[in-house]
Amino acid sequence: MELTWVAVLASLMMAAAAVCVFIYAVKKDYFRNIEDAKYQVFWSDLEDGPRPRAAVQEKRNDSGSARSR
Repeated sequence: MELTWVAVLASLMMAAAAVCVFIYAVKKDYFRNIEDAKYQVFWSDLEDGPRPRAAVQEKRNDSGSARSR
């Protein structure tokens, strides 16, 4: 029976700690713009991705003109 009370007390202390961390995060504006992280990842993938078609065509035109000379 004594072990049960220890477990209940430990779980209540963990719940109180979780509530304190949540309140701290809300006060420090950690939840201000949650969606922004998703878009940062999306835009960084686009910057590292393939080049636009116009840039690819310009490169082909440049290399084609060098061959014809």
